[in-house]
Amino acid sequence: MSAPPSVFRPDLFAGTTSIVTGGGSGIGLAIARELLTLGGRVVICGRKEDKLTAATKLLQEELGEDTPVHPVVCNVRKEEEVKELMARTMELGGRIDFLVNNAGGQFPSPAAWIRTKGWNAVIETNLTGTFLCSREAYLASMDEHGGSIVNIIADMWRGFPGMAHTGAARAAVDNLTKSLSLEWAWKGVRVNAVAPGIILSSGYGNYDPVFQKTFIDMAENIPAKRLGTEEEVASSVCWLLSPGARYVTGATLRVDGGGSLWRTHWEVPEHDAMPRYGGRSLEDIIAATGGGDPK
Repeated sequence: MSAPPSVFRPDLFAGTTSIVTGGGSGIGLAIARELLTLGGRVVICGRKEDKLTAATKLLQEELGEDTPVHPVVCNVRKEEEVKELMARTMELGGRIDFLVNNAGGQFPSPAAWIRTKGWNAVIETNLTGTFLCSREAYLASMDEHGGSIVNIIADMWRGFPGMAHTGAARAAVDNLTKSLSLEWAWKGVRVNAVAPGIILSSGYGNYDPVFQKTFIDMAENIPAKRLGTEEEVASSVCWLLSPGARYVTGATLRVDGGGSLWRTHWEVPEHDAMPRYGGRSLEDIIAATGGGDPK
């Protein structure tokens, strides 16, 4: 089934050149599709050539054989590969108008079980990769021509139990977004972020049936009472890149149906493991207030 039509005018990004990291699948692919639909030239990058080749073929089948999508293999954790990505993009368009830092990776695990190697891999991909791509895009083009950067983070406002590594990295990117928006404002560079909530993405079909049901049931904890779509994230990114958001920088847009304002999906077992200040019991504290028996 094809994606819904864009809400933006078809030529909105005509003549622009964008980079979408992690553009071979999921949200990154949806963002690339929207940018192409709106008339832009798009470089998609990722670690796996076969995935990029498949994504390029799909986009050209959907949008036409002459669709200007350009795959570049790049591991955003590798500084030299990021520099090469920028150099190849500059050869295409002479400038980098937009950068969408979408590449990321994580795995579910209790914090106590995360090994240092796994921790470092997640931090380097989500945080260091975002920094490297932003810095190199700035040095290669945006320092002179201006531009716009959008970082994809996550709903980590109440912590991220079960994936503490990505929660820490995404929170850091939220702060990096603010820092870069201040440092680079005088060069006409806007830096913003999008924080998707629970998104029904193309990877849903790979989940086992039990988790698929659990995933769908998460909608009950979202005020919108449904999950989001990849296209809704892509549309939000395109608005931040567009002329309509020219007075917006240093902001993080939550695309989550209000989920970040609602209750968490993490259940804390009943316990009495947190000692109170001074070792007092609940009964002693309530008695000190003049209150009655809490039972």
